[in-house]
Amino acid sequence: MLHLCRVDKSSSKREDYHGPHVQADKHNGMLFVSGLTALGSSAEGHGIAEQADAIFKRIARIARSERTDLRSLVKVTMFVTSLSLLRELRAALNQHFGDYAPMSFLVQIGKLLSPDVLVEVEAVLAIP
Repeated sequence: MLHLCRVDKSSSKREDYHGPHVQADKHNGMLFVSGLTALGSSAEGHGIAEQADAIFKRIARIARSERTDLRSLVKVTMFVTSLSLLRELRAALNQHFGDYAPMSFLVQIGKLLSPDVLVEVEAVLAIP
């Protein structure tokens, strides 16, 4: 029988639909984190580099709460509103990953939850 463990990694109240709510599922040593944005952070309304930085800092906090770090990232999926911002996004990613980079998937979409949101990231981490 399949057993999933739902994990609430929220940094705000569940009722705050537009705020930084994170739903995650644990299964067989993996943590699947739903899409994160910069909404509710100091990076809200700023450029894609600032937003990505805020998102990956949140993912790093989630990883620490599971006794690991960003090196345990297996895969990230990034949804962006414009591929013209790719250079800035890559610079932010390099700050967080250095020589290690997880598998990644990049998708350009028309718009996200808010016009202020330029990037949304889903993540999969291997956890101890």
